[in-house]
Amino acid sequence: MLDDFVDQILAPVTHDLGGFKVHRVLPARDRTMVGSFLFFDQMGPGTMAAGQGLDVRPHPHINLATVTYLFDGAIDHRDSLGTRQRIEPGAVNLMTAGRGIVHSERSPGDERATGPVLSGIQTWLALPDALEESDPAFQHIAAAALPVIDQGGARARVVMGTLWGATAPTTAHAGTIYAAIDLAPGGTIPVDDGAEERAVYLAEGEATLDGMPLMPQRLYVLRPGIATTLASTSGGRVMLCGGDAYPTPRHVWWNFVSSRPERIEQAKRDWRAGEFPTVPDDHDEFIPLPDRPLTVSYP
Repeated sequence: MLDDFVDQILAPVTHDLGGFKVHRVLPARDRTMVGSFLFFDQMGPGTMAAGQGLDVRPHPHINLATVTYLFDGAIDHRDSLGTRQRIEPGAVNLMTAGRGIVHSERSPGDERATGPVLSGIQTWLALPDALEESDPAFQHIAAAALPVIDQGGARARVVMGTLWGATAPTTAHAGTIYAAIDLAPGGTIPVDDGAEERAVYLAEGEATLDGMPLMPQRLYVLRPGIATTLASTSGGRVMLCGGDAYPTPRHVWWNFVSSRPERIEQAKRDWRAGEFPTVPDDHDEFIPLPDRPLTVSYP
């Protein structure tokens, strides 16, 4: 039975990638979006063997923005704009696909030598209708540039948008809130009711929401207009996400997102025909178009 302040609880689909697991709570059969968030993955925590590493070969995206935030480890991002950026814990990588971009994600060489650790969250944000075909772009915000709120035994880093009176410098294409909250034992922090749609996700440890215990790797979609409080007895790590509700639905197929199904069909044809741009220093291999993708929307 749901509480007065929780609208839905979404359970993950879990994939074991060898060395670490990925828990995916969006898109789900019962809900495809919370604000502009339409894809929500927790990577790890996990440790790979020495000499191994994460190797996500070049692949395409359209009409979305990806947001990568790490708790532990490091990833080398490369894309068809010529970007090469290492991301480490507390920083954020924002890649705006717009009309089309190709990127890869790999463990850095120094991490591979000892056996990479990996723990973090990767999300996709739907671009507003008017920005779906915008120019692709990339933005890296260092951890030191993101505002941090310390209060009540909680340390919250604002990844995107405005929360607790602080605004992140990360570009927001729509009204968006996103924060990583570390709760010390006995810590508390309010979850205000300012955003139209909100959800909380317990990534690690233990936490409660107005006294209701949160289960790990579940996305709790909150009812609008109700202020609540996160708390922890023994310590926990929680993500808060959401923002403005989208007036038009989004379709998801593999790495392609769009408000128009025909645009996804065009992207399929373009990737199959090799018409996307390539990653300048990582173009010898790529992920082919699948027959049956793991990521699909549920219209």
